[in-house]
Amino acid sequence: MIPMNLICINLGRTKYKDAWDIQKQLVELRYKSKIDDCLILTEHEPVITMGRGTDKNNLLVSKEVLNEKGVDLYEIERGGDITFHGPDQIVLYPIVDLRNRKYDARQFLRDLERVAIRALGEIGLRAEIKDGLTGIWVDDHKVGAIGVAVSRWITYHGMALNVNTDLAYFDLINPCGITQYPVGSVAGLLQKKIAMEDINDLLVNSFVHVFSYDNVEVRDIDDVL
Repeated sequence: MIPMNLICINLGRTKYKDAWDIQKQLVELRYKSKIDDCLILTEHEPVITMGRGTDKNNLLVSKEVLNEKGVDLYEIERGGDITFHGPDQIVLYPIVDLRNRKYDARQFLRDLERVAIRALGEIGLRAEIKDGLTGIWVDDHKVGAIGVAVSRWITYHGMALNVNTDLAYFDLINPCGITQYPVGSVAGLLQKKIAMEDINDLLVNSFVHVFSYDNVEVRDIDDVL
């Protein structure tokens, strides 16, 4: 059996478009089998993204207000509705070749949910999914958002987990179109600030376990592109 290898890339703090461009470059390389599967970790400067399923009414303020608050806005090709990314929120972008995983995009989404649920369980939070609603939930608070795209069976975009995130930014939108439940953060639920590095490690370890990788290589993005 051929070993499954994963390249782990931590971009640190990024502007959204920079990370978006990097994803598309990695998708092309993965499609051509020039690199192994990749897992990107990053935190974004404040940005609101609108996926393919976005109801424009879920953006509650004008673009002028967003500019005043220093929040970028992008319409993008991932699935799902509107969401916010920002500092102290961990974003995972898996570049995974589904041609090696039975071309099963639905299973990929379920596995991505399991990654977050398993990682949060390690710090004492019982996370779950809700029927008919996207994301990762703890005590009826949405702590994680999931929205992916697939190009020629290569995945990109992915999952965001609110760790020490300033949740006031979510007042600018109806997150993922959901109004009946509040957004939450790991820090808020545990009532203490959490080291981002610790959550990064838990998420990477959980990703490797759930997706059954044999080898993990940590690399800088400049060495991959």
